Order: sequence, then structure tokens, then C-alpha cells
Amino acid sequence: MASLPSPHPGEGRSPVGKADVTARSARQGASHSWTRAFAGVALLCCGLSLASCDGSKPLFKHHRQEPGPFPAPDRPVAKIVSPRWSTEEARDRLNEASDGLDKAGITRGMTVADIGAGEGYYTVRLAARVGPKGRVLGEDIVPAVRDALADRVARERLDNVSVRLGDPADPKLPANSFDRILMVHMYHEIAQPYEFLWNIRPSLTANGEVIVVDADRPTQYHGTPPALLKCEFAAVGYSLVQMSQMPSAGGYLAAFKAVGPRPEPAAIKPCRLTHEPPPPSQ
Repeated sequence: MASLPSPHPGEGRSPVGKADVTARSARQGASHSWTRAFAGVALLCCGLSLASCDGSKPLFKHHRQEPGPFPAPDRPVAKIVSPRWSTEEARDRLNEASDGLDKAGITRGMTVADIGAGEGYYTVRLAARVGPKGRVLGEDIVPAVRDALADRVARERLDNVSVRLGDPADPKLPANSFDRILMVHMYHEIAQPYEFLWNIRPSLTANGEVIVVDADRPTQYHGTPPALLKCEFAAVGYSLVQMSQMPSAGGYLAAFKAVGPRPEPAAIKPCRLTHEPPPPSQ
């Protein structure tokens, strides 16, 4: 299994040794390099229908994007509005983390990436779950939230956690390194989901899985309908392992594995929505 990337920004995807990415080494550096590491994203969550991945002209107009080989999603993309979904106390009263980590099959010794880590609700609980021989990477695309998470990791002396800043379309994870990649209440905020899913495929171990926790509501209302989620993952060569209700998180948990060869970007066909969904009931 490859080493996790350095927590120092600007070092790209070059892997480094464990001593370079732990919270202890971060505390020892001048000005603590952890404060230049990474964090955050946001949330919320009802239904909508879609047709097959037919690759025809999108029904939704999208914001202008840079030219590239990946298709744009044929559905709205939610804006990042907060680094938290709810208070940690409220989430713990519902046993959200323990429920989610159990459903995801996360055990001691695993290496796990928490993408869109926000204030670190899952990151710190993952650190305890995987134990001292396991590894956790907390990553996000918002520098200020990343810095806050890095401070928390250092303050709580989580020596098995690395924190870093990621790219919106590519977390730049080292190949063959992660047993689980978590995306909790943030998938609907990924502006280029096909490119993102394509980029994370090589970072999974042979039995690795991508875990998505989200709400069953339209993407513009901070959720992802399960049928849409399955279609977008399938378009990039993932197979659904499990999908179960997760009331503690206000929605569901889905697990996917990469199967077969990774498709060429130009061959990926976006999933089409058959109509714009109505707003969720109040």
C-alpha cells in the first residue's frame, strides 16, 4: 500500500513517509505546517427521475466550464454553503458516525480518505476507528476550513491523520492506497462528478470502496437521488456494492467498487434527467 501524500500544499501527489504526514511532525515544524494543510464542505437532501446515460444534449443549462474531455453533469450542482451538516453533539446523539462506519465496513488498520472533511466530524472518529496502525486523510477544497481542521488534528494529537488541500475535480490521491474513500453530504457539490470519480479510481486498493452518504433529494437542494448516484457512478465504471437507509444522517449510505477498465474520458456519457424535479416539501 502506498504512503499517503504530504500534508504540505504544493507538493502534488508525491507520496512521503508516515513521519512526514502525522500530526506530531506537523506540531514540530516552525509555524506548524499543519496550518497549511486542508478541509471542508457542506450539505442537506428527495427524488427525481432520470433516463439512461444516453449522452444526448443536456436538458439543463450549466455554467460555463473550461474545455476538457469529461462531460458536464446533466443536472444542477449545489453550492458549498457550510463546513458542517449539523452539530457534532446532535449527530452523536443519533450515532451517525458509528452507524456510518459500521455500514462502510471500516475496521482497525485500514487507510481511509475523508473527502470534503469539513470541520472533521468523521475525520477524528475515523482516527479512533482505524487505530494507530491505520491511516486517515482529511481533505477539502476550502483553505480556511482546511486550516481549521489541521489545527484540530494537531490540538487533539491525532498522529495517524494527515490533512491537506485538494482540487475540486481531483483530490490527487496516491495510487492503490485507500481501503475506503468517504464522501459525506458533499457529492452533490462536486461540479465535475465524472472527472472526479475518474480521478479517484486508481487510488482504491483491490478491495477498496467509495462510500457516499447523502440525502434523497434533488442536487440543487443538497442531496442526490439514489438512481442518479448509481447512474453517474456506473458511467465511470463503478458497481454498486450496497445501498442502505441511514436515518441518522438524514438519508442513505451507498458503497461502490471499481470494476473493469477505467473508461476513456471522451467515452463517458452523462446521465440525463427526464425533468427538472420539484422543490422538496417543507
